[in-house]
Amino acid sequence: LLAGCNEATTATRAELKVSGPTMGTHYAVKVVGDYPGGEPQLQHDVEQILQRIDHQLSTYKPDSELSRFNQHKATTPVTISQDLADVLIEGLRVGKMTGGAMDITVGPLVNLWGFGPDKRPTKIPSDAEIAAARAKTGLDKLHVEIGSETATVRKDIPDLYVDLSTLGEGFAADKIADLLDGRGIKNYMVEIGGEVMAKGVNPKGECWRIGINKPTDDPAGLNQELEEIAHLCGKVGLATSGNYRNFYEKGGKKYGHTINPITGYPAEQDILSATIIAPDCTTADGYATSFMALGSEKARELKKRVPEIEYFIIYTDSVGNYKTEHSEGFTQYLANKGR
Repeated sequence: LLAGCNEATTATRAELKVSGPTMGTHYAVKVVGDYPGGEPQLQHDVEQILQRIDHQLSTYKPDSELSRFNQHKATTPVTISQDLADVLIEGLRVGKMTGGAMDITVGPLVNLWGFGPDKRPTKIPSDAEIAAARAKTGLDKLHVEIGSETATVRKDIPDLYVDLSTLGEGFAADKIADLLDGRGIKNYMVEIGGEVMAKGVNPKGECWRIGINKPTDDPAGLNQELEEIAHLCGKVGLATSGNYRNFYEKGGKKYGHTINPITGYPAEQDILSATIIAPDCTTADGYATSFMALGSEKARELKKRVPEIEYFIIYTDSVGNYKTEHSEGFTQYLANKGR
C-alpha cells in the first residue's frame, strides 16, 4: 500500500514531512501547515512515540514490555502500561468479534511457521507440532484488568505467548494522530508500514489519496501496480493485509505469514488482499488480518456484525478468476465512485 500517489503536484499550503525506519518497517508523517518547533520538533516527538511503543509491543526485543510478559512463566498478574493494556483489550475485542480468526495469542504458531522472531523452519511443521503449539494458544487464557491506578495482565497457562504484530503499526499510527490532535493540527497523514491514519485534507485542499496495490509476488515491493485509489477525508484509519509480500516456498508450495488460529496453518482462503477503513487504525489493522483468515464469504458475514468498518477485497472466485469487491460504504472513498 502506498501512502499517497507519487504524482507531481504544486502544494497550495505548506507541508511538513518527516520519515524514517521504525518497528522493522518505515514511517512517514505529513502535516499541512505549521507544527510547534517545525520539522525537527515534529520528528523528535514522533520518534519518541514510536520508540516507546516499540519498547512496549515488540516481540523482537527481549527486554520489551511484551517480551517480559511472554517470558513470565507464571499465572500471577503482571503490571503493565496503559498503552499495552489498550492494545491487548482491543485484540481481545476484535478476536471475539471474529470468532477467533484474529488471535493475539497465536504467537506459538507464528513462531513455529517462522514468521516471528524465530528462524524459518528447515521443514514444514508436523501435525503433532502444530497441535502442540495450538494447545498454547487461546484468547480465553488471557485476562486484562484495568484498575484505578494500574493495569495488569495474567495468563492461565505459563507458555501463553502474545504477538501484537497484527495491531502494533495501527496502534502507533493512532498514537501519533493523538499527538497531532493535541497540538491542534487539523490536516495530516500518518503512515506506518502501509497502515494509515488520515485527517482533513492534503496541501491542495483535497482528500488524502492512498493507493491500494495489486497483490503480486513482489517481496521487495519494487514493481508495484495500483488496483485502486482511496480518498480519505474526515478522520479515518486504513489498513491493508495480504500474503503477497511476506511468504516463503517449500516443496513447491507457498506459505504466507497470515496464520489461521483455528487450523494452525497459514491461511489458504480466497482473499489475496484486504483493505479496511475504520474510525481508527488499530481497528482497521485487526480486521484486515481477520479478513485474510476468514475468506470472502465469512468476511461478508463479519461486516454485517461490525458496521463501523468498510472493506475492499481482492480475491479469486471458485474457478480462479481475479475479482475485486467492496462494501457499499467503501464507495464514498473510491476515486471512481461509480465502481
